[in-house]
Amino acid sequence: MTIRLLPPNLVNQIAAGEVVERPASVVKELVENALDAGARRIDIHLREGGRSLIVVEDDGNGMGPEELALAVERHATSKLPDDDLVHIHSFGFRGEALPSIGAVGRLTIASRARGADAAWQVAVDGGLKSAPQPAARNEGTRVELRDLFYAVPARLKFLKSPRSESNAAQEIVERLAMAHPEIAFTLREEERLALRLPAIGADLLQDPAAATLERLGAIMGRDFAENAARLDAIRERVRLTGFAGLPTLNRATSTQQFLFVNGRPVKDRLIIGAIRGAYQDFLARDRHPMVALFVDLPPEEVDVNVHPAKAEVRFRDAALVRGLIVSAIRAALAEAGHRASSTVAASTLGSFTAPAQFPQLSTPTMWRGYTPGPAHSSSARTSPALAAQAMAAFAPLSAELDRPSARVEDVPAAESAPSAHPLGVARAQLHETYIVAQTADGIVIVDQHAAHERLVYERMKAALSSGAVARQALLIPEVVELDGPAAERVAARASELAELGLVIEGFGAGAIVVREVPALLGQSDVRGLIQDLADELAELGDALSLKERLQEVCSTMACHGSVRAGRRLTQPEMDALLRQMEATPHSGQCNHGRPTYVELKLADIERLFGRR
Repeated sequence: MTIRLLPPNLVNQIAAGEVVERPASVVKELVENALDAGARRIDIHLREGGRSLIVVEDDGNGMGPEELALAVERHATSKLPDDDLVHIHSFGFRGEALPSIGAVGRLTIASRARGADAAWQVAVDGGLKSAPQPAARNEGTRVELRDLFYAVPARLKFLKSPRSESNAAQEIVERLAMAHPEIAFTLREEERLALRLPAIGADLLQDPAAATLERLGAIMGRDFAENAARLDAIRERVRLTGFAGLPTLNRATSTQQFLFVNGRPVKDRLIIGAIRGAYQDFLARDRHPMVALFVDLPPEEVDVNVHPAKAEVRFRDAALVRGLIVSAIRAALAEAGHRASSTVAASTLGSFTAPAQFPQLSTPTMWRGYTPGPAHSSSARTSPALAAQAMAAFAPLSAELDRPSARVEDVPAAESAPSAHPLGVARAQLHETYIVAQTADGIVIVDQHAAHERLVYERMKAALSSGAVARQALLIPEVVELDGPAAERVAARASELAELGLVIEGFGAGAIVVREVPALLGQSDVRGLIQDLADELAELGDALSLKERLQEVCSTMACHGSVRAGRRLTQPEMDALLRQMEATPHSGQCNHGRPTYVELKLADIERLFGRR
């Protein structure tokens, strides 16, 4: 076979396979170009999910005829003026997107530079370029793509339904809009307005965090905006901002976790792992928090030139970034104290239903002295005789209620007023499981077991952090056989593992001997622990397996050592539990992410009874 150069059109189609995966990929590249051009308004229009038409129009800097001609050439870009691939300050920099898009569809770009007297347009049809021609439009750029993948029809069968493709494009636009609240975005599918995000006003831009939260609330929902803790932390030259949802505001998947590095939306395993580590004390493994994190650091500290889609990045100091994320989220959640998500109360109110209508009476003996009559009809009038009959029917019941033994006993007054405490003063215990407390403007219902479980767990964590972990020597040291590299990885971390209570030594080639284990582990599978630890070190380079196992044991011990459901508590015990909850961070949820209490405002209760 003879080696030969591929024709330029085929080269562009191959490059398009990396850059243009689906309509959403085109939307991403074109919107990022608009952002790099300084746009303040970006409008997107799709047909058939982007298969037949994609239009992206902006009011950015625009281009002249010479720039338009270069824009559709491969590896032509305005974003690397110094040919520096290290200090990248823009979204795009490869110069591949527009020629790749033009190679697989019918592309038209019309643009007018700011201050220019005329507009120009250029077309690329399946890789064939036209010369710039005069056009009519305002300042800015309009990019139109028709018949995506018509030049490579085999790619069309891999596209999903128009609605699925439209949803994917909307997700791309939402992610980019989160990092730019000062820019207005609209997205139309056919004639339907799928997304409208006005630019945040100048008054809120004086507080960038407020502007970001308003934009996040418009995309992630009002519940997130009302139940998110603000993040703002700096370590060395890395800054982390954003918002972390309270643990009780969680989802079944991680789709509501948004990550940005220098304003660029990314999907990074390191950051996802850091989020999981920050919430591991508060959520079950099958629940995921809602977060939006913005990491800003010098461009030379992160490599964005890892993948053609630029969705992945590589940090120079990954441990620094991970540690910053974990510590900042934990600090923000600790500052939230015993606060629980307001969605817990909303879900509770939604669970209440109006009582079913009482069935009509079928026999005269159901109520003594009462005979059903036409008054059951809503249109019937009550006669004096029927009213007297009804009064006679209730007479025995009235006499029974007048008996002294049937009267409600007075409840002793509490030592302090409900307004003196956020969680109020205990008034009752229901089913030996739930504490009902009165607050200044409502009531609080506490799950006594879940609440005490969190209190015990936090005390155990404090004990672990204040001193060395208690160790338990094995009567017969356990020898664990591993492959050579795995044994070396574990042995190399012997000193760190000893701080966690696990004392190990190398035992020849491919083996580890375990002499002491953390006392908290009790009768554990030492062999399985070491094997899991070796796997974790190979993948993450950190002794996470042991730490997580210790925390799981703490959680289990706290569960068994806390107040059980079914135990009757005295008034002082109930009030003491409430006061401890107010003083303990994270007491708004148990160790598995479930709420420990529900707060209902008096106004909400009144609405349940139709009083408002």
